[in-house]
Amino acid sequence: MKKKIQRAFWGVNLGSGIGLYEAEGLDRYSTQEELAAYRAKDERSNWQALNLEDLNRCNCSLSYFDPEGMRFHLPAYLIADLEGIYRFDLVFTLIQSDHLEEKFSLLNPDQRAAIRSYLELVQSDPDYKFEKDEIRQALDNFWSR
Repeated sequence: MKKKIQRAFWGVNLGSGIGLYEAEGLDRYSTQEELAAYRAKDERSNWQALNLEDLNRCNCSLSYFDPEGMRFHLPAYLIADLEGIYRFDLVFTLIQSDHLEEKFSLLNPDQRAAIRSYLELVQSDPDYKFEKDEIRQALDNFWSR
């Protein structure tokens, strides 16, 4: 699964998207000057270079990423979760129906397939028994396109 994610997101960079620290700053209602400082710290070219502990520290960032930021950071979050390093609920971000179209609009078919495989894997995990129906619904609707 990890290899599938790495292949699907190979070469993705952040571009002009919202980065990890900038998104965390948005969550904290930071000033424009503070956001610029956070943005300057953000990794922009290699999502595999993201610090896994920073993903935990900046767990609110998932709610503030634009489509470019989501495409860039998501593989790192997926792999961290598969390795048991991510300590928060990633699945909610992938199944909440409010903003799926917008947040994941830049994903190509291989990237969508990698996320679909991830969701199929966690759907059978006892830790997600309460989300099982929602995961199935997201798989049948949004992630099947």
